[in-house]
Amino acid sequence: MDRLSSAAEFQAKEDAFEKQSTKRESSLEPAGSPPSLKISARWNPAEACRPLIDEAPVFYPSPEEFEDTLAYIEKLRPKAESYGICRIVPPASWRPPCPLKEKNIWESSKFSTRIQQIDLLQNREPFKKAAKSRKRKRRRHSRMGISKRRKVSGCEAASSSEVDEKFGFQTGPDFTLDEFQKYDDYFKECYFQIGDHPCDSSSSENKKWRPSVEDIEGEYWRIVEQATDEVEVYYGADLETLNFGSGFPKRSSGSTESDSDQYTRSGWNLNNLSRLPGSVLCFENCDISGVVIPWLYVGMCFSTFCWHVEDHHLYSLNYLHSGDPKVWYGIPGDHASSLENAMKKHLPDLFDEQPDLLHELVTQLSPSILKEEGVPVYRAVQHSGEFILTFPRAYHSGFNCGFNFAEAVNVAPVDWLVHGQNAVELYSKQRRKSSLSHDKLLLGAAQEAVQSLRELSVSRKKDPKILRWKRVCGEDGLLTKAVKKRVLMEEERLNRLENSFRLLKMEGDFDSKGERECFLCFYDLHLAASSCNCCPDRYACLAHAKDLCSCESSERFVLLRHTMDELHSLIKALEGDLDAAKALVDNATSCPKDSSKAPEPEHSNPHLGAEGLQTDIGTNKPVGHEDNNKKAVVDVNLGRNSKLEEKKIMVESQKEDTHPNAERSGLPKIDGSGSLANGSKKDQNTTSESLCRSVELVKAGSLVVKKLWCTKQAIYPRGFKSRVKFLSVLDPTKVTYYISEILDAGLLGPLFRVSVEEFPSENFSNISAEKCWAMVIQRLRLEILKRCNQPPGSLTPLQAVNGLEMFGLLSPHIIQAVEALDPNHQLEEYWNHKSAKLFGVDLAKEGEKNTEGGTAMGAAPDPSLDRDTRLLRGLLKKATPEELILMHGLLCGETRSTELREELSSLVDQMEKGP
Repeated sequence: MDRLSSAAEFQAKEDAFEKQSTKRESSLEPAGSPPSLKISARWNPAEACRPLIDEAPVFYPSPEEFEDTLAYIEKLRPKAESYGICRIVPPASWRPPCPLKEKNIWESSKFSTRIQQIDLLQNREPFKKAAKSRKRKRRRHSRMGISKRRKVSGCEAASSSEVDEKFGFQTGPDFTLDEFQKYDDYFKECYFQIGDHPCDSSSSENKKWRPSVEDIEGEYWRIVEQATDEVEVYYGADLETLNFGSGFPKRSSGSTESDSDQYTRSGWNLNNLSRLPGSVLCFENCDISGVVIPWLYVGMCFSTFCWHVEDHHLYSLNYLHSGDPKVWYGIPGDHASSLENAMKKHLPDLFDEQPDLLHELVTQLSPSILKEEGVPVYRAVQHSGEFILTFPRAYHSGFNCGFNFAEAVNVAPVDWLVHGQNAVELYSKQRRKSSLSHDKLLLGAAQEAVQSLRELSVSRKKDPKILRWKRVCGEDGLLTKAVKKRVLMEEERLNRLENSFRLLKMEGDFDSKGERECFLCFYDLHLAASSCNCCPDRYACLAHAKDLCSCESSERFVLLRHTMDELHSLIKALEGDLDAAKALVDNATSCPKDSSKAPEPEHSNPHLGAEGLQTDIGTNKPVGHEDNNKKAVVDVNLGRNSKLEEKKIMVESQKEDTHPNAERSGLPKIDGSGSLANGSKKDQNTTSESLCRSVELVKAGSLVVKKLWCTKQAIYPRGFKSRVKFLSVLDPTKVTYYISEILDAGLLGPLFRVSVEEFPSENFSNISAEKCWAMVIQRLRLEILKRCNQPPGSLTPLQAVNGLEMFGLLSPHIIQAVEALDPNHQLEEYWNHKSAKLFGVDLAKEGEKNTEGGTAMGAAPDPSLDRDTRLLRGLLKKATPEELILMHGLLCGETRSTELREELSSLVDQMEKGP
């Protein structure tokens, strides 16, 4: 190791560097930011404290294995989960471009930082004691001490005195990436006394010596454990990628295909990871920052991420875009309690003062100490272009060896569900707020799986997405077990309430406009919620229903999203009961019924031991019950209890709704009937015709000469595929392409499927083309209403579209291509109906005209028709249906010959000469 030959020479160099950078550094600091940090501490290699621990496993997926992200994570889980973390090195060919390196971002975009006191991460006194005995300047509370993942009204309402009495990271200056890299170079040059290599002094290159990862690691833990020097660094942590930008390429609206598209669509692009098919985070509607939307981390030497687990014990995936290595330490998930106990043992005063200290991410403890306490700790060094995967409830921490920038997000494969359930139960005991609704994800995954099982039984098509769901179902499937466990838990809690609470059906949008949580433990109330007439705006979970108030039980009620019978039917469907699966899918895909009238009260359900509930799964209707011979419903559309007064939902079907939110968001207007307000009926018809003409034929498919493969209106070729533009179900303010397909469902005939082209996982299937597109319209309606903040129960579905028209089966150019598949007219039902409209004439209507005094056969001919058409029309009007079919074959079939045409021409001449 080479150092500067003299302290005077180094000091001179440091002074020169500081003079050059003083102006730049002062410009970095916004008003009120802390002063520039003077780098006074120096490297002491003789006292290095590098921990000696085992390495976490490293995986090198092949290009084929790397194609399916979740499948690969599932494959390596049995080998890596017992380590808590692992490193994944992508194939050499996988090198995504990084937009953050573009000059306009690199040199101009600013990000905020935090000041971290490395020497106080482990060795610090409790705040109250330190305030009396130490003369350090009192620091402001940092944002790191507050969870940013879910901002809920009232969750940050701590008093200023409480905030000040927490150790945290002070807000630092803003930097650009270019400025931060230069600052890190300056810091490392000062701290490690980096100079020119003596052996290369005469060389033209003059390479600088750099400390190794092991050098930096030993010095980092010396600072943390011995705390003899004050070392402060900056860290750009938890940066919103929606604001600053992502290190992965994104597809912008209107962009064309390019070489970067493979990275834009890749499952390893962290912007796509959390909502890949097979991740239950797909069923989370909100873009939760840091969970669903990635966070960016810009580090410098010694900047630290302290011991923590992911929210809800989720998996996390971190990608190092560029820069110096990042050193990680991981604890297996089943040893999480061991780490917590070890930290409480060695830092008792800090935990006495702040029991939730580990939630704040501001405390380190050396892996050497943890190892002595019997806690297994593993190490991984992440280099540029590599991933680090952390497993459920696996504590992890680490630090950066220099300037770098990384990106991270959560993911939730189905095997996470059991860990997620444990997390929400733990949060309830700790009275800690949750970041997402576990029950919403669980039910969403279960319903998606049931639909996939149903589709598999109908089509027999081995689609990878369907097979992925099939693998987690069955009696011993991971998903089935997770649902069973949750239903049993809910049933036990419901039984503890006995028969004293009235049971009512929960509105479908009960928690659509914001989370509903228990007033006492913050448990999520997506599945069930208890309330009382005395406090209509407050709810409790089933475990704390009796603690809500002191009213008589008869005044209280429980809102249930699903009855126990419905939940047990869901379990049966997951176990493989096809009848149960069919019933659930049919119920879920049916259009909502008219809710303008309050429903009649149900009969008592002995299984529930209280007033009965409607059992339609997915129904959004309020449920009435009898109370003192008066009909009543509970209105929870806006989070209010109607106090059991008579209520009706009124719909003004003719009045246009000019909702201001719709105006601002660019969403289509919805009239009072729930239809798109596209102007007059004429305009709507024009729009429909335009859509019909815009349908693009992708593949004509092949003919199937069987029953159900045609109707009077259309032929349904197997493998048919078309493309059409329509409002996006994911973002109704935009228009996107939909792919319409006809698949083979075996004995059930054709299966129609519509999918969003950019997101094939968003698809709708049915044995009817009409119902298939009706499902699209229903989903679109719900998305529009959600964005407009209007209660879905008060509006009827959007104006329907013609399913055959949207498939393109009524478009002339597609009809021509499809009819060409059946030159011999084997599909008789279609062609028999077609023959009745030769030359555009509906013979039934023409017959009515003739018998009612319309144009007679002997009347003057229409001068606008040519001779042949005029004479043939007269002939066809006299023909029987059988003769018409024969004539159609002679005129249009491929079997026609020159001789037949000559005979027809001769016949026409004779008819013209006759009387």
